Amino acid sequence: MNFEQLVRPNIQRLTPYSCARDEFKGKAAHVFLDANENPYNAPLNRYPDPLQEELKQELSRVKGVPPTHMFLGNGSDEAIDLVYRIFCEPKVDNVVAIAPTYGMYEVCAHINDVEYRSVPLDEGFRLNADKLLAACDSKTKAVWLCSPNNPTGNCLLRSEVERVISEFPGIVVVDEAYSDFSQQRPFRLDLPQYPNLIVLNTMSKAWGCAAIRLGMAFADPAIIALFNKVKYPYNVNLLTQQQAAEMLHNLPKLQQWLTTICTERSHLLPAVAELPLCRRLYPTDANFFLAEVTDADSIYHYLVERGIIVRNRNRVVLCGNCLRITIGTPQENCELLAALRQYR
Repeated sequence: MNFEQLVRPNIQRLTPYSCARDEFKGKAAHVFLDANENPYNAPLNRYPDPLQEELKQELSRVKGVPPTHMFLGNGSDEAIDLVYRIFCEPKVDNVVAIAPTYGMYEVCAHINDVEYRSVPLDEGFRLNADKLLAACDSKTKAVWLCSPNNPTGNCLLRSEVERVISEFPGIVVVDEAYSDFSQQRPFRLDLPQYPNLIVLNTMSKAWGCAAIRLGMAFADPAIIALFNKVKYPYNVNLLTQQQAAEMLHNLPKLQQWLTTICTERSHLLPAVAELPLCRRLYPTDANFFLAEVTDADSIYHYLVERGIIVRNRNRVVLCGNCLRITIGTPQENCELLAALRQYR
């Protein structure tokens, strides 16, 4: 890839901020008088590792990606925003995405004053690579794909995704936030084949750590270097790094959660499909499902009155009268079903 043609000129010229902790790297030190920190209240008085090197080693063991191919951020939203800030010239460039999909891709486009082009998915929420590529032009810097997709729940057909990555001459972002719930091979394991590919992942879903806000981007080291050049110096705090490392050492708990959630999914979907209010259930590879119902607005407010919160997607393109429902605990799922069975 010729990244010079993709990266914004001001980013190419940028001299990044130099963290105090970067300047002595590789040397032993025990007296720290360089960063104007309070010498008391260890360890919280010290700035965290700006590149999270120990945590990346742990993640590499679990994710099968070298640390050099890894960026960590304040949720996946930071990585999403960085794609715009690095590659997209405001008021000039554009990006292309499927529709419906995760809303932050479009929000970040508007924040960065970049044109956002939506290409509706085909029947059954299938990706059509020809349609997506036809929406691109010489000013298209990035393509956004989410698989399993949010809010539809399905994995995009792998051969179509591969075509987009291979044929599009810019950056392709594949968001795999829900990949732990799917049997499809993660695209992060195929990074060596695709220097223009960025794969997003998160600790918020399968790992049950939404509160700590840790997102991941896996990509070619040249892209990772750009992310590190533009990111804020200490973007992932110490408490987040510590909690993430603790979770990564507890893989049996993760596997238990995944097994329980997928089992509950297999029980809940057919039960919802039998309800009179359900018109259609869409196949899902995620920890949620999309259901077309008789009256999404009415059913949504009915559930809210009973203290049950789902996501009303009625006004999202191709999702008329649809509710997106997350798989909860067995008790929560039973309460949801009981309420839906009483709806009239």
